[in-house]
Amino acid sequence: MDLRKLKKLIDLVEESSITELEINDAEEKVRIVKYAPPGVQHAYMPPPVVVAPAVTASATTDSESRESPLPDGEAVTAPMVGTFYRASSPGAEPFVEVGSVVKVGDTLCIIEAMKLLNELDADVAGTVKAILVENGQPVEYGEPLFIIG
Repeated sequence: MDLRKLKKLIDLVEESSITELEINDAEEKVRIVKYAPPGVQHAYMPPPVVVAPAVTASATTDSESRESPLPDGEAVTAPMVGTFYRASSPGAEPFVEVGSVVKVGDTLCIIEAMKLLNELDADVAGTVKAILVENGQPVEYGEPLFIIG
């Protein structure tokens, strides 16, 4: 490559905000890298934007927005991340309903994870007081699914 062209490329990199230039020709290859002293940034990074929630006339008060208290009892939580199903198939009856009496080992639901259907069995005996997740909804590890008391 002609030294004048090389000098022009070096000047171009030096004067611009780019930090690296690479040119591949059929016969030649040139790579120019501009190193900055520590603490100097060449790329512009905008500051993070914090968005506050909008307040509307329909906003609820603190007492109105509190969740309804859960019934007393033992919470049965999701042992894995997956999709919650109340029945073994779409047309089948749910394993349990609110008010159902269950004993240890009874199936409460199915959690589908990675195309595997995993039955969740009751680890306590009692009456199902609440079902906290809708059928077909995703669940997280440790998320409460049922209250049994």
